[in-house]
Amino acid sequence: MEITGKTAIMFVIADPIDHVLGTAALNTHFRRCGQDVAAAPLHVRPGDLEATLDVVRRLQNVIGLGVTIPHKIAIVPMLDHVTQNARLVGAVNFVRRDPDGRLIGDNVDGEGFIAGLSVHGVTVSDTTVLQVGAGGAGRAIAFAVASSGAKKLNIVNRTKTKAEELARAVQEAYPDCAVTAQIPDLGGVDLVINATSVGMKASDPLPLDLAGLRPAAAVAEVIMRPETTAMLRQAAERGCVTVPGRAMLDHQIALAAAFVTVNRMT
Repeated sequence: MEITGKTAIMFVIADPIDHVLGTAALNTHFRRCGQDVAAAPLHVRPGDLEATLDVVRRLQNVIGLGVTIPHKIAIVPMLDHVTQNARLVGAVNFVRRDPDGRLIGDNVDGEGFIAGLSVHGVTVSDTTVLQVGAGGAGRAIAFAVASSGAKKLNIVNRTKTKAEELARAVQEAYPDCAVTAQIPDLGGVDLVINATSVGMKASDPLPLDLAGLRPAAAVAEVIMRPETTAMLRQAAERGCVTVPGRAMLDHQIALAAAFVTVNRMT
């Protein structure tokens, strides 16, 4: 990749940054499409997020940001505008910088996650789902699961009040899906989703013990590194279909790139 003064720049912000794979996937996409855009990771601490956005507004050759842990929720009130989907979800994972410096946020986590499941032969319609995590990615996925026709969605989180708040919001938006903040009997669960960062480190405990889960069930991750987490290994040992976190990323890159470059690229 040749980066010149004509190259449009996109950052991916996170804390920590070493797990981020999105920049490589974005750069592959931009090269494949013949677009003169380069993406790079940017390590931003939570306390520096607002100051970073103020700088981005002033950088004329920056066209946007990818946003990941832990900034997806915190960034929302700092932006100039968010899409209807991002407002519903309450989290943003991509930001477009318009030519006038305004920052516009969107969220394609949910759409990417559902598409990734589909590629692995996993459908959500008329299923019972257990989701661990109610943070930025978890919010997007919960709304996407309900909108895709899940029969029942159970959301659990380390902080129970966050799970309860998300369950109420999803239930209100999609009344045909029964949404609770309780751990169900795993014997009746069709799909388990880990939407937390637990599992990124080798020393992490399992986000959920899968004992009792049927071999016919599926287990999906949002974690991209390591590719096979301890929970996915346990699921595979039980005979379950497993879906790695990279599947979600692969199917949102094109959506995100189109959103970020819409006003700049021809």
